[in-house]
Amino acid sequence: MEFQETAIKGVWIITPKVFADARGYFFESFREDAFEAHVGAVRFVQDNESQSSYGVLRGLHYQLPPYAQSKLVRVIRGAVWDVAVDIRRGSPTFGQYVGVELTADNRRQLFVPRGLAHGFVVLSETAVFAYKVDNYYAPQAERGIRFDDPTIGIDWPVATEKIILSERDRSSEFLYEF
Repeated sequence: MEFQETAIKGVWIITPKVFADARGYFFESFREDAFEAHVGAVRFVQDNESQSSYGVLRGLHYQLPPYAQSKLVRVIRGAVWDVAVDIRRGSPTFGQYVGVELTADNRRQLFVPRGLAHGFVVLSETAVFAYKVDNYYAPQAERGIRFDDPTIGIDWPVATEKIILSERDRSSEFLYEF
């Protein structure tokens, strides 16, 4: 596995080594010892999966402490533009984001630590998105930041008029309200 830290401390792009031949392919999608050597110790407690259509944007989501979550995300089918936004007060990169294309073909993963908001938009006809989290879902602690917050300025690769949002995401707060 190749681990690449991004411009936001604690956010990592992880690219597995893929072994392919005429029969198909094999790769390790998670290996605890390699993960800990680069990222640190994280105890994942829940795996989640979603399927979405082109233009569906999920996010930017986070949970308040003590229910904050780290996420290790990847795409099983299709393609997404995945984004992590630093919302850690006092961080030198507060309000900045990292974006990366995750696809079933490139098999990249993004590790999003606690204290960041996370979201993605689907670039393919459909996408299956899978992720591990290190804290359980807590509906009373869930929050969101608007995908089009001008202070963050995310350059989403899908035209705004083609973006499909849930009512919850449509009514998320702006960063200045955070």
